[in-house]
Amino acid sequence: MANELTIPLLPCPSIDEIAPFYEMLGFEITYRQTKPNPYVALRREDINLHFFGMDGYDPEQSYSTCVVIVPDINELFEAFAAGMRAVHGKLLISGIPRMTRPRLRNDRYTGFAVVDPGGNWIRISTPGTAPEARTALARAMENAARQGDARGDERQALKILEGALKRAAADDPERTAAEAYRDELVERVTGSAPRPGAGERP
Repeated sequence: MANELTIPLLPCPSIDEIAPFYEMLGFEITYRQTKPNPYVALRREDINLHFFGMDGYDPEQSYSTCVVIVPDINELFEAFAAGMRAVHGKLLISGIPRMTRPRLRNDRYTGFAVVDPGGNWIRISTPGTAPEARTALARAMENAARQGDARGDERQALKILEGALKRAAADDPERTAAEAYRDELVERVTGSAPRPGAGERP
């Protein structure tokens, strides 16, 4: 057989909260019901996501996830980011909901994640062969991205990155990107942006 279609069905506390979030990202509602069970279907081009409402569902305890493979990860990220900025005035990078930035996570895959109001991780990925990391700091960023962006363990990612930054040379070509990611992780862990100059080498 060919041309099969698989659509993830994910839980959420309220479809009335999920639907506007995805509409902000450019999705459209293709089906919605409230009885006998809350259910909403959303689509953005060829990406289909369906959600069902569960009373008492806790997004903080969610393990629900799915992977979406796309040909151009940056184009989709910029579209999602534009939608977030239009509604919230900024990119949501901490708490629930949030979105991570595209980063290399291993030697083949680059990706970013959307964590929706239901705590579902929508992992956007594109396969491809990436060049080998050039420096220890670049490799540390990949490791931190696997922990912080793919697994959701921001504290471990921050620990990895802060250690690597202390050891890295001042002129390391990855330093600016690594410091920006460190600052993002600090905000995700603490809920507030770091002070200017915080974490810099003396």
